[in-house]
Amino acid sequence: MIRQETDDARKIREAVHARMKRSGATRLMGFSLEALERGRAVMRMDVRERHKQVHGVVHGGVLATLADTTAALAAYSVLPRGQELATIELKINYMLPISEGPARAEGKVLRVGRNFVVTECEIRTHKGDLAAKALLTFGAASGKRLG
Repeated sequence: MIRQETDDARKIREAVHARMKRSGATRLMGFSLEALERGRAVMRMDVRERHKQVHGVVHGGVLATLADTTAALAAYSVLPRGQELATIELKINYMLPISEGPARAEGKVLRVGRNFVVTECEIRTHKGDLAAKALLTFGAASGKRLG
């Protein structure tokens, strides 16, 4: 069965792609968007030497950046146009090192409030094993640019 993209989903996807093009950090890290739907985003990072720390595995800060970016895209997908986000809190647990292959992050919205969005993000190795799990809270405001 072929699923037709709704007009709402298309607008969200186009807005996210435009936002990603403006993000120097996203380009520098080499993140790419694999999937986006209301309340959910999936990103991929092809592991390169530039992502690794001295022990030959992806640096925790790089994984935290991947989680933050992925979760923010999921959060933006549920907000009305014109609202901006800023990360208020990010808590991440590292469970397995990633040394090769693409890393895949899936962010999901858990709760939307008037001034905040709570999300989670799981990062998996190229074999599908859970490498890190993050819980993130974003502040949301209308008509203002945050950050």
